[in-house]
Amino acid sequence: MKKTVSPLTVVVCGGIVIGLAMGVRHVQGLFMLPMTAARGWGREEFAFALALQNLVWGLAQPLTGMLADRWGARRVLAAGCLAYGAGLALMAHAGSATQLALSGGLLIGLALAGTTFGVVYGAISRLVPAQRRSWALGMAGAIGGVGQFAMVPAAQGLIDGIGWAAALGALALVLALALPLAAPLDDRADHADRAAQSMRQAIGEALSHRGFWLLNLGFLACGFQLAFLGAHFPAYLLDRGFTAQTGVAALAIVALANVAGTYAWGQLGSQYRRKHLLAYLYLLRAGAMLAFVLLPLDSASVYLFAFVMGLTWLGTVPLTNGLVSQVFGVQYIGTLFGFVFVGHQLGGFLGVWLGGLVFDATRSYDLVWLASILVGLLAAALHWPIDDRALARLQVA
Repeated sequence: MKKTVSPLTVVVCGGIVIGLAMGVRHVQGLFMLPMTAARGWGREEFAFALALQNLVWGLAQPLTGMLADRWGARRVLAAGCLAYGAGLALMAHAGSATQLALSGGLLIGLALAGTTFGVVYGAISRLVPAQRRSWALGMAGAIGGVGQFAMVPAAQGLIDGIGWAAALGALALVLALALPLAAPLDDRADHADRAAQSMRQAIGEALSHRGFWLLNLGFLACGFQLAFLGAHFPAYLLDRGFTAQTGVAALAIVALANVAGTYAWGQLGSQYRRKHLLAYLYLLRAGAMLAFVLLPLDSASVYLFAFVMGLTWLGTVPLTNGLVSQVFGVQYIGTLFGFVFVGHQLGGFLGVWLGGLVFDATRSYDLVWLASILVGLLAAALHWPIDDRALARLQVA
């Protein structure tokens, strides 16, 4: 018989895994300039690898969600940690743009699909009682935010102290050693009743729901904005005359504010309609970006912008996951959130890749800033008309 694990243990272990996985992803922009300088590449080569990573992550998320829904999250998380470590180790030794794309793009993209929200939040949604689900998702996200925050100075310290290649090797070891944290997220016992609905029926039901498509399209904006900033913001600040430490501090502020923001948005999701909260979140992001590009640029404005963006950074995830659970139930939450996440990562691919492509062509990020603002406004408009009522079969049950 499987040993019962407390909800707090589930949340803490899941949050730490998310924090390590997302923390390493959060700091990859710090490796852009030293790695491209050492290898003689342009920014587009590095940006394409990260763009491919986002695309693979999104396309693989439904698959890892299906595997977790069928066989349990623990196995998927363990495999993801090992794949992440291998991807970082190979990335450190990439001697060509193709090798970088295969390691930092393809392999780490697959690893992220197995170690982040779709799998972790799916397990938490099943292992924690429904009345505590909003708290659990918000708390796991907040713990993950602490990990992201800690990863910023840690990564920069490693780069400064032992060089970028050895720093990637050290991060690879950390991810591989995180494997035991997957053990408490064993939700296999909650898969016993499959008679009510098959996975194929659940997917068909979701794809025929208009709100599911609106949620997917709106999530594209989130991926575009966050991937662009995560990959290019430190380089943007260097281009504008700031020091590397300013970029590190800005990413750290984003990660620290994300701790409070993710928890707060998750808690608000238990009190207000999630679709409205998502619309307001995207409006806040678009307004912050518009103010940032229009107002005079100095250290204070950089840090204020980083703080506001941090408050909204991953707040979309517990709200979106909660909305999917609310409408479709939790039996196949990993699979269904995985399909929604495809939209997020298509946006991430475009945000990273276009950032490098536009900069190399124009020597400026201005057009990408404008695109980020416009997709944020569009996302706010798309979320408002979503039908967020539970499906009839859940209401009957």
